[in-house]
Amino acid sequence: MEKKDTIIELRGVSKVFEDNGFKAVDNFNLEVKRGEFVTFLGPSGCGKTTTLRMIAGFDKPTEGDILLNGESIVGLPPYRRPINTVFQRYALFPHMNVFDNIAFGLRQKKTAKDVIVRKVKHVLELVDLEGFEERGIGTLSGGQQQRIAIARALVNEPEILLLDEPLGALDLKMRKEMQLELKSMHDKLGITFIYVTHDQEEALTMSDKIVVMSEGRTQQIGTPEDIYNEPVNAFVADFIGESNIFNGMMTGHLKARFCGGEFSCVDDYEEGTHITAVVRPEDVEITKPGEGTITGVVDSVIFKGIHYEITVLSGRNEIVIQTVRNATVGDRVGLRVDPENIHIMLAEDHTNKFYADINPDFRLEYNGHRIETSLTKIIRGSKRREDGTVVDAAGEVLEPGRVRILVSIQPQDIEMTDDQDAGLVQGTISNLIYKGDHYSYIIHTELEQDFVVDDEDLWNMDDRVGLLMPVDKMTFTLKRK
Repeated sequence: MEKKDTIIELRGVSKVFEDNGFKAVDNFNLEVKRGEFVTFLGPSGCGKTTTLRMIAGFDKPTEGDILLNGESIVGLPPYRRPINTVFQRYALFPHMNVFDNIAFGLRQKKTAKDVIVRKVKHVLELVDLEGFEERGIGTLSGGQQQRIAIARALVNEPEILLLDEPLGALDLKMRKEMQLELKSMHDKLGITFIYVTHDQEEALTMSDKIVVMSEGRTQQIGTPEDIYNEPVNAFVADFIGESNIFNGMMTGHLKARFCGGEFSCVDDYEEGTHITAVVRPEDVEITKPGEGTITGVVDSVIFKGIHYEITVLSGRNEIVIQTVRNATVGDRVGLRVDPENIHIMLAEDHTNKFYADINPDFRLEYNGHRIETSLTKIIRGSKRREDGTVVDAAGEVLEPGRVRILVSIQPQDIEMTDDQDAGLVQGTISNLIYKGDHYSYIIHTELEQDFVVDDEDLWNMDDRVGLLMPVDKMTFTLKRK
């Protein structure tokens, strides 16, 4: 197979919005090969549309470079880039018919009339809407309008077609049909598609390459098969498809303990290593109680048409299974998983770390709130002198403004409260992952520091919360500027 060359490359691209200082994209790196179908996938606010707009030229990167065919295009305006964009709202002109909508860009370029007629007819054939030239936009269905928007972009013969959630306004049946239509269109045209969506099924169905994004950063880049079968972290595993995610530990060669049992696996790490185990619901087998690696009690059974979704409680853990066999609530069952269906990843270090300042009164504070502890308690060998200053073991004054304290606290030691004014810091829940016996939350704050919190209770996305942090759960490290 002939190797495809790179058509567009993003190098260290970041975007910070000046009005509020929000960093929408952080050090984004990507190579797109000519003719590829690449999808940016992630939740709302992850930076995927901002990245697309920078490629199109509507936004300019704060840092980094964007290369087209090896040449920087950061300084080029959108109309000088061989790139066209299809938006979710289509942006069609309601007072024009189909022909005039598609021909609009060509007329702006002073293209000859006979060439316009030929090109419009050609793209209408591509989107299976021959004979629609005189139709009014208001007479078209949502799917037909979407095709017209694509035709209007294609008629300019771009090297790259950008699509920003173009199926978002369609109903489920039409969306599934258009997924196949778009993939077929891409295969026929052979041009490069860069597609933005938050819908994992769309990404898995259509893409050659998927870029999973979260909080403005790339989490994983790979084929649909790689992303689904070999997620690099818990976020990707949770976002792509359905997953059972458990904290665990390696107990020996190709052996891992999680969810209350010891499982054989095909990923190997040193004994004692903390890991995260990912098991897809369709890969869990229900057995008789004595034949499974672990046992549990059936908590719920939901018929989903092509399979049953069964939830089993085993100790504090909840396991979701998808199977064609029914079960009865209350039954005691065994559960087993083949080793090749267990994906083991190194556990991420989610220790929360932030810098606290020493104020002029030699008290510790963060975010304008006093941390109720004494410097002499947390800094070994320090003492308070008669003039009120605090010196370290070497007798040097811990001078405010020149010394900071690095504070560390574990996710399970932070408590969330719905009192939005309480706690050391306040923020909004921007992500959550269920890990079998607890939820792992990311709390986005207005400060540079976001926090990870583990909690057994279910909170909602976008809930505003205060974070209570017990001093006796904190560790402190002296840092000089």
